[in-house]
Amino acid sequence: MDEQVKRRASKQMMYIAIISMVMLFAGLTSAYVVSMKREDWVSFELPQALYISTALIFLSSLSFVMAKKSIKNNNKSRTTIFLIITFLLGLSFVYFQREAFFQLRDAGLFFVGKGSLVSSSLLVVISFAHLVHVLAGLIVLLVVLYNHLKNKYNATNTLGMDLGGIFWHFVDILWIFLFLFFYFIR
Repeated sequence: MDEQVKRRASKQMMYIAIISMVMLFAGLTSAYVVSMKREDWVSFELPQALYISTALIFLSSLSFVMAKKSIKNNNKSRTTIFLIITFLLGLSFVYFQREAFFQLRDAGLFFVGKGSLVSSSLLVVISFAHLVHVLAGLIVLLVVLYNHLKNKYNATNTLGMDLGGIFWHFVDILWIFLFLFFYFIR
């Protein structure tokens, strides 16, 4: 298969996957908005850990951009450093999302059972669905890092990094949208 055709087909498949993820989260956020009309809806302050996780995921996108810039300059060591930083920031995002769930629990806002609220349950469901996608993104980052260490990428061959970057930036942008959604729609 011609390299240009492979590149175009790969990116199109990634965009189709992203469209399906957008539809999933559009449905979940729509359920949140519709549920706000319920009599038992209770608004609450977002856990502080969500603010930290949002900053971390934003920084992870910047570090991936730096990794991409480094590979375009054929600087393998800088690319490696920035890919590792991206991965560690992604792991830190997961940690602070976990902390946010604990902060909700400590505030008496439970996912299910006695004391659960529709609002906190939907926040957890939507955040957890996103977290699953971030975990997939972390696997993608590991694959990109592995392939990079095996010298599969250089200034002219970055398809794997491009695809990994599209997915990683998507989950980053998605979280920033979700965070702003939760912040402004209460």
